[in-house]
Amino acid sequence: MLHAIGERVPRMDETAFVAWNAEVCGSVDLGPHASVWFGASVRADIAPITIGAHTNVQDNASVHVDVDLPVVIGSYVTIGHNAVIHGCTIGDGSLIGMGAVVLSGAVIGEESLVGAGALITEGKEFPPRSLILGSPARVMRSLTDEEVARIRQNALLYADLARSAREEYREVR
Repeated sequence: MLHAIGERVPRMDETAFVAWNAEVCGSVDLGPHASVWFGASVRADIAPITIGAHTNVQDNASVHVDVDLPVVIGSYVTIGHNAVIHGCTIGDGSLIGMGAVVLSGAVIGEESLVGAGALITEGKEFPPRSLILGSPARVMRSLTDEEVARIRQNALLYADLARSAREEYREVR
């Protein structure tokens, strides 16, 4: 569902998809073919959130801002199930694994992979193409071209799933 908070009104490209029990509220900008899946919360009450083209926010993920810290999620990004994204920047072509937490002021470089359950502490910055694991998280190595291609394929898969959902999902009683 889309909800305004005062003058803060979400904007959604006509090709984007928001599941009926997901919540998108406030100053959120959903780009072309972006998707927000079941149970996810995207709340821009005190700063804006930008979600790029072909980016997916999977089931039960939470995306929220901090005071004077917007969330910027690039294009072709996957935010895994139950991840928490808070007042940070995620570069194009990245994947945030299931249950990972990315805290305020953190920056994930383009084409990076944050492993499942990782904890990205406040203000931490990571270079492009990083494999980021652990709690607290650290760079393990650089991603290969093949790994980067798989991350992009995952984003494209979710864009296709969103298209199908827009066209085919219906309530059954």
